[in-house]
Amino acid sequence: MSAIEIARQDLSISQLRAEAARTADAKQARRILAIAMVLDGHSRLLAAQASAMDRQTLRDWVHRYNADGLAGLADRPRPGRQPRLPKPSGSEVAKWVEDGPDLKTDGVVRWRCADLRDRIAANSMFIWHERSVGKLLKKLNFSSMSVRPVHPQSDLEAQEAFKKTSLSWRAPQSAGACRPAGRNLVSG
Repeated sequence: MSAIEIARQDLSISQLRAEAARTADAKQARRILAIAMVLDGHSRLLAAQASAMDRQTLRDWVHRYNADGLAGLADRPRPGRQPRLPKPSGSEVAKWVEDGPDLKTDGVVRWRCADLRDRIAANSMFIWHERSVGKLLKKLNFSSMSVRPVHPQSDLEAQEAFKKTSLSWRAPQSAGACRPAGRNLVSG
């Protein structure tokens, strides 16, 4: 069984273990610890088993470590499937949500995913699913809670005047309500 040749010697074994403890990525920490074990003189099989991988997989990670250092031990972003529909610009949708709908042009007093879907379709000629609009809003850090809508014909000044002139009402308290709970008045 041939040993893995680790060409990069810029970090000692203790420094590698300290980096493994410092990283937030558990997979990267296991890979760093496996390399530290190999540098410490353990067999390739033992180091791979301790890190829950195969010998061949450990060899591949050593090659990436030799080429890129600790950054090579992190998972690279996977490309994934390309979206079939073009995304609307997030800033444009965020501006729509922050500004709120216009009753005359949009026909609604508050945004729902279905309403935003219709507005995106009107602007980009592509129809999104409501769930996709909800995912986009979540990426833009909007919550699903909304403020209570205000009726467009409501008179806010009259509502404020009513609040100021109405009397505050409190229920009368009985004499027994003043006593602290759990105290017995009868001494005995």
